[in-house]
Amino acid sequence: MISFLTALAVLVGGYFIYGALVDRLIGTSKSTPMPANTMADGVDYIPMAPWRVFLIQFLNIAGLGPIFGAIMGIMFGPAAFLWIVLGTIFAGAVHDFLSGVISIRMGGASLPEIVGHELGGGIKQVMRAFSVLLLVLVGAVFVLTPADIIAGMTPEWLDRSVWIAVILGYYLLATLLPVDKLIGNLYPVFGFALLFMAVGLLGYLLFGGAVIPDGFSEGVANRFAGDRSSHPIFPMMFVSIACGAISGFHATQSPMMARCLTNEKLARPIFYGAMVTEGIVALIWAAAAIAFTGGYAGLSQYMAAHGNSAGALVNEISFTWLGTAGGILAILGVVAAPISTGDTALRSARLIVADFMKFDQKSIWRRVALCVPIFGAVFALMFIDFNVLWRYFAWSNQTLAVFTLWAVTVYMARHGKAYIISLCPAMFMTAVSVSYLLFARSPEGFGIDLPLAVAAGILVATAFLAIFVRWHRRAGNQLSKAL
Repeated sequence: MISFLTALAVLVGGYFIYGALVDRLIGTSKSTPMPANTMADGVDYIPMAPWRVFLIQFLNIAGLGPIFGAIMGIMFGPAAFLWIVLGTIFAGAVHDFLSGVISIRMGGASLPEIVGHELGGGIKQVMRAFSVLLLVLVGAVFVLTPADIIAGMTPEWLDRSVWIAVILGYYLLATLLPVDKLIGNLYPVFGFALLFMAVGLLGYLLFGGAVIPDGFSEGVANRFAGDRSSHPIFPMMFVSIACGAISGFHATQSPMMARCLTNEKLARPIFYGAMVTEGIVALIWAAAAIAFTGGYAGLSQYMAAHGNSAGALVNEISFTWLGTAGGILAILGVVAAPISTGDTALRSARLIVADFMKFDQKSIWRRVALCVPIFGAVFALMFIDFNVLWRYFAWSNQTLAVFTLWAVTVYMARHGKAYIISLCPAMFMTAVSVSYLLFARSPEGFGIDLPLAVAAGILVATAFLAIFVRWHRRAGNQLSKAL
């Protein structure tokens, strides 16, 4: 329990201490012109109350990552607790916060435009395709998961296919309507359910007599009960726990809320704060999983007995610890999390396509024209095996974070700011992403031996650093000559 409380305290302290440092380094200002005011269009650029923007950002980025990802990640052992805390403070929150601030200063630009501006036109084209693909993957994944959960709670005639149709219909409305209508009004309800779930579980962990066998006294070695040779902590754990520590998907969402903020000084509580909140949710679920099952061995046995379904464990924990009423609210939060991520993922896909096509979105028929192919792609992807979809999503997600962090690093360097705060996580996530791609088995990876995969990941990260250093020196020399 002491380790758990310490981790919670470090997360909260990270927001106030390291978050304040990052804010000072990027230099947010009340006088920065805000796209919500200068580019207001009544559809995507709309001034909104800070609390609404926070809840939207939090629910956008939460999804099932800090719940299912934390449960799958804690199977690797206590190292997962360290990654959730340190990854959130020094990588994920920095990634979300700085990409949001840069978007504000670029007129609410979407992620591919930001990355392209910093890393070049060629990378911009790659990012446009890559980002839209990831967002469509998110849409497909987060249709299937909540549909399965709801179908298991409703009569047989309300089966999976019915709920898929209902969720897709909601997604379409959320993608088309002005952001302050459906999303702006529903998210407070969804947010209450998700936060209630987290607070309820935290209360039980603290006062319900739960014992959290974190296992730090035995070191941070891998506790995975299956084939550990195919599930090493590095890089597998760092991809399994994505949204609970760092997620490239978040940077596709930050620009959407950058178009609704009314003051740049709100960026830290909105972007950095939402990520820290998500880290807390992930920490709670990781602790709940091992407390409920009695430890890492018990968790592995439970998962094996339930087809490795984190959803079964979430359902049982919710109703056992929180009772019927609390369990229903908790499950509502679990259902709301992916739905509230899927809808804004597809909305972000529309915005990205509209940005690079220079396609005005004031007319609803223009928005419909962009949504038709996007939703067609989502529908097609739903016929692919879910486990395959999730693995591709996981790797694509972390790879997107790599692009974002390097773009942020270049931005910080160009503006004479302390780029070390994004450079370090950029190098680390580069090594993680490359190592995972090379090590993971088919279909998403190449199945290379772990030592070679890790060595290649480190080599690529070092090469990227060398390229950055060379660019930085040239940029500095050019500036000196100009002066």
